[in-house]
Amino acid sequence: MSDEVALAQAAVPTEDTIFGKILRKEIPCTFIYEDDKCVAFNDVNPQAPVHFLVIPRKPISQLSKAQEEDEALLGHLLFVGQKVAAQVGLENGFRVVINDGKDGAQSVYHLHLHFLGKRQLKWPPG
Repeated sequence: MSDEVALAQAAVPTEDTIFGKILRKEIPCTFIYEDDKCVAFNDVNPQAPVHFLVIPRKPISQLSKAQEEDEALLGHLLFVGQKVAAQVGLENGFRVVINDGKDGAQSVYHLHLHFLGKRQLKWPPG
C-alpha cells in the first residue's frame, strides 16, 4: 500500500483541515492564483514536475458532498485550474484528479483539485 493510500485510510473528516489553516494564513503558503472563490498553490509533495492544487474558500469536505448551490463554484475551480495550467506552461496537457473518500484515496477532507503535468502520465492511474 502506498503512503498516500495509507494516509487516506487513516484520514477522517474534521471541521478544520490544513487547507483551512492555509486559507486563514495560519500556515505560510505562496498562492499562484487567488480570487474571492478559490486559491491555487503548488503541492508540497509533488507527483509530477508541475503539480498544483486548486481549493475553494468554501469548506466543502468532498466532491460527493457538494450541493446543487455549488455547481457554479465547481465549474469555476476547473476554469481557474485551466488558466493556471496555461500560466505555468502545461501546453502539452495535464491531468486533473479529485480524490473522494477512503476508496478515492482522499487524505484531506477539504475539496481540492490536483493538476499534474510536464511528464507522461500512465493510464489507468492507481
